[in-house]
Formats: sequence, structure tokens, C-alpha cells
Amino acid sequence: MRPPAARTMSSQSLQFDPHVSSARKATNSDLKHHKFGNLPLSTSGPQDCALRGTALLATPYFNKGAAFTTKERKEFNLTGLLPQNVQTLDQQVKRAYDQYKTRVDALAKNTFMTSLAIQNHVLFYRLIQDHIKEMFSIIYTPTEGDAIQNYSRLFRKPEGCYLNINDVDRVLHDLGQWGSPDDIDYIVVTDGEEILGIGDQGVGGVLISVAKLILTTLCAGIHPNRSLPVVLDCGTDNEALLNDELYLGLKRPRVRGKEYDVFVDTFVQAARKLYPKAYIHFEDFGLANARRILDRYRPSIPCFNDDVQGTGCVTLAAIMAGLHVSKLKMEDMRVVVFGAGTAGTGIADQVRDAIAAETGKSKEEAAKQIWCVDKPGLLVQSHGDKLTQAQIPYARADAEWEGKADSDLLSVIKEVKPHVLIGTSTKPKAFTKEIVQEMASHVERPIIFPLSNPTRLHEADPKDINDWTEGRALIATGSPFPPVMYGGKEYVVAECNNSTCFPGIGLGCVLSRTRLLTDKMLVAAVKALAAQSPALTDPDKGLLPDVVDVRDISVHIACAVIRQAVEEGLATVEDIPEDKAMLEEWVREQMWEARYRPLRAVSKDNASRQAKGEMGTAGGSE
Repeated sequence: MRPPAARTMSSQSLQFDPHVSSARKATNSDLKHHKFGNLPLSTSGPQDCALRGTALLATPYFNKGAAFTTKERKEFNLTGLLPQNVQTLDQQVKRAYDQYKTRVDALAKNTFMTSLAIQNHVLFYRLIQDHIKEMFSIIYTPTEGDAIQNYSRLFRKPEGCYLNINDVDRVLHDLGQWGSPDDIDYIVVTDGEEILGIGDQGVGGVLISVAKLILTTLCAGIHPNRSLPVVLDCGTDNEALLNDELYLGLKRPRVRGKEYDVFVDTFVQAARKLYPKAYIHFEDFGLANARRILDRYRPSIPCFNDDVQGTGCVTLAAIMAGLHVSKLKMEDMRVVVFGAGTAGTGIADQVRDAIAAETGKSKEEAAKQIWCVDKPGLLVQSHGDKLTQAQIPYARADAEWEGKADSDLLSVIKEVKPHVLIGTSTKPKAFTKEIVQEMASHVERPIIFPLSNPTRLHEADPKDINDWTEGRALIATGSPFPPVMYGGKEYVVAECNNSTCFPGIGLGCVLSRTRLLTDKMLVAAVKALAAQSPALTDPDKGLLPDVVDVRDISVHIACAVIRQAVEEGLATVEDIPEDKAMLEEWVREQMWEARYRPLRAVSKDNASRQAKGEMGTAGGSE
């Protein structure tokens, strides 16, 4: 039986608001609202703590290290366990950063940060927040890819839940070790088959689940002790891992077919039974499974796939900002997607759904504004069985292209005359000068996004695109690039960083306890992100806001998702504020922050799992 929908709130406009700034500098603590201090996820006031002595120091979400106050040291039996000088968090951050800088390379820095994370959550996240531009590539791509490849050799401490396909009958038990039904808000799960562009990494894929959850906390305040990273170990087809005596995963070829589907379904059903309020985020599944799994579970549970939907959402937000600058309506837009894999078709889907939502067209009609090009050239219906399920909606009728060249990108560009060109092909330098200039000859402000990662796989360098179009192109990339110059003028290159989008979507789903994540909720999230584009006020600025402002961005996205969930009758939390400003404060109050909160001593007898230090750890369920 479905839980009752939340009290309906008034419909809010989701149109662009160029006056909304993503550069608000006030801290979340400055914006706390006393009215919401009694919420279950409130982050105001003291925290109950039933731990004492070394047990307290060993619990990362309580541990303050040398920052425990004199009063706390006495009350929690820490005297003699710490140096005498009480330090501030700022002093701790300085010390940690100095230590970080001594690490000789990126992987060593990543390992240092991993060690810090399991000691002290607040210090870990505050250090990253203070140096986010510098550290983002260390805690996530590309360095996290190196850590994953070396997982079994760098292994020190298990992180997350390891489920394996040889023990399907133990999934419910093993997953159940992580708490009671109210203890988990956000689950990231992977099967390790297609990790960060480096392929099958088997059990090492657990680190992508860990990394994604770090981003949800860093970027959107998901409570780090209320999230769960999971890896579904189905074996691996990576010969190097199978032949490595230190490899920690199942040493068998990757299982596929019915046995695999039963395993995935067993996990999903167990997760829903054990943690009915949790939002499930699928990550880095293989091409044959990612879309198929998402499509299977989307109609019945709140779930998300960042490779499919996250990439699509952030790219669509950049497109919307580009349309604003170029004064083009969505119903008139023509889009070519070069590279029709998981990311390319995911982007196509988000663009199609947005066109349908904005214009009232059917999805089938909206799809006709999108042309997808892959290895065989333009996707056409006669490709038949060679088309994936995700590609079929975009395959053009053969009659439409009779007598026309469709085997290469340039021919398609000449025929379609697109306003938007998106690259997800991993084919470096595919957007040649001839192709870019052909596109620019038909469009005043061509929107060109070479999104393939890493940088060496980009379809074109932003500087070249800018030069070839004489500064007219609106550019976004999949990796960070410095501003480019033309004619003495500087142009900011936007980065399509999923981290500006998926954490806010997840936060909105968690706080509303929505029953589903719908297309309309995703479109609302995209509009909220696009509304914060610097290009709305200055066309030479980036199409997307900078990652340094990501927590504020996430608030706006979460609010948009929550409003839409309420409007569709899917939110199950009651008393969600109707007023826009009040809703923002309601959201901020429930976002975890990297700051030390006072501890309040309580007895273990009636303490919560959190107070007993059992959140985020297995084996502590009551």
C-alpha cells in the first residue's frame, strides 16, 4: 500500500530567473532556521553521543581530534588521549593541507584523503571545500580511476557493502547489517563493469560508489553516515585482475543473462525491504545493462543512473542556457549527437523529454529534432538488430535519407544544419575545422559540446572551436578548460560536470521521500540548474555555474525537485513549506555541513544507533 502523498503546495514557476545568484557567500549555518530544528535530519544544535574515550575517537562522524573542547575532553573521558592544546577546525585544515601537499603524486594524495575520511568526516569535507578546484580531480576523476585500478593492491580497510553473485541467498542478510529501516537515505550501487572510461574493474568498483557518495555529501549535504556504497560482484572479464594473486573479488568470468538479472533484482528488492525510504543510484553499469536496469525499476522505485540521466541533465541545462543566449526556441532546435552510447542516448533522452514538456509534442515527435551518429554513421531504421534499445527512438526512416550521404559526420551536418552538436564518441579531434565551420555557416551562435573524457579524447579543443567560429560558438566540455581568447576578448568554457546536478536531484528525492523520480522532476532540476547560468547575464561567461558554488546550486535543484514531487503527488513527507524562501531554509537545515557540533552525553541504554556510533558501519543493527 502506498503511503499518503504530502500536503499539496502551490505550484511554483520554474522559468529562468537571471537574478538568482549561485555565488551566495553566506554559510549554511548563517542560513539555518530555528523553526526546522526538530526535523529528523536537522543539523542544528548538539548531537547525542553515547561513546567515550577511544571509541569516540574511532568514530569518524563524531571525532574532532585536537578540536575537542576542554569541557568535552573531561565529559567524554578524552583527557590523556589527546595533546593538551585545543585546536580550531581552521588550524586542523591548515595542518592537513600541508600534509596533503607533501604527497608526491595524485594517487598518493588520493590515498591520503581516503585515510583522512575514515578518521574525521568534518575535517575531510572541510579540507575539500576549502580547496575544491584543486582537489576535485584527486577525489574523483581522473585520479579515482587510478585508485580503482589499484584497489586490491592499495586495500587497507573495507568500505561499503560487498555482495557477490555466488551468495544470492545471503543478500538480504548481508545488506541488512547496515542498520534499521530509517538509517539509510542514499544507496549508490555498481557492478564495476564500466568504470570511469577504464572498463571492467570488478570488485574495485566499490570505490566509485564511495566516490559518488562523497560528492553527494560535499555538493548537497547528504549525511555521510546515512549513505551506503554497494558493489555487486559478478566476476570480471578483466584478465589482468583474474591473473592477479592479490585481486580481492570473485575470480571468475563476469556472469550475464538470467542469473545476473536475478542477482540485481534480489539486491533491489532487499534494499527496498530493508531501507524503504532510501533512494537508489545506479552507477557505471555496462552498456548492455545500464539503461535496461534503469528502465526496469524507474516505474516502481525512486532511482537514478548518473551515466544516463545525470549526463543528460547537466548537458540539457547547458543547452537551455545556450538557447537563451542565441534567442532560439526549443521547438525550433536541431541537435546532432555524435556517439550514441549510454551517455549520448541519455543526453538525447533528456533533450527529447524537455522538448516534449515545453512544446506539448509527443516524445516521438520531439525525437525527430535529434539526429544520432555512431560508428555506422547516421542511425537509420534499416540498421535493425544493430541498434540498441536506447538508439531505436532516434533511428531515422531510410526514406528520409534516400540519395543523401549519411556515413560521416560532415555529411550529416551539411544536411541537418544543426544548432547543437554534442560529442560523446571518445573519438579525439572528430570535430574538425571543416565540420565546425560548416555548422557555423548556417547558425549564428553554434552550440558545440565536445564532452568525451578524459581530455585526450575530446572531440575538439575549445580554443580551436572558438578560433574557427571567430568567437561565436557557445562551448561546454566534459573536463575543465581555461578560458579561451579571440580578438582580445576572453570567453569562459563551461564544464558539463555532473556534480552540479545529480547531488541536488538526490537531495530533493531524499528530503521529499518521493515514491518515484519522474521525467518532470528531472526537467525541473535542469531548469533550476540552467537558471543559475552566468551566461544569462553575460553571454561570454560560462553556460553552467562553477563547481565552487555547488552547494548553493544543489539547494535550488533540490527545491525544484521537491516542488515537482509535491505537484505530482509523489512526495510522502508532510508539512513541506509552500513558500519558496521558506522551502530553501527547510532544505538547508537538513544539509549536513563540515562543521563541528557540540556533543551531548547520553547513556547507551536508550541511545539511538547514531549516538552509539553505529551509523555507516555493518554489524550494529539492533
